[in-house]
Amino acid sequence: MSAAQAYTGDPEVDRLLFSWRRVIAQAEGWSRGFALSIQRDRKRPGWMPSPKQFAVMQRLVAELPQELPDNVDVIEEE
Repeated sequence: MSAAQAYTGDPEVDRLLFSWRRVIAQAEGWSRGFALSIQRDRKRPGWMPSPKQFAVMQRLVAELPQELPDNVDVIEEE
């Protein structure tokens, strides 16, 4: 998927899609099937999620772990 195809033009949808690979990696069961269907559908020209899909996408992104794993090196500014 090219960069131009990766964005919908809607900032909130694009913000959710930016995290979508993490959603797919974390999801199980129905949520994983839903996440994979969004990943497939977003490749269609002009695709936008329905209001119901958008609400589920928001929930799945909100449920992503926010803390960094212990083995991640953080670069500190001086």
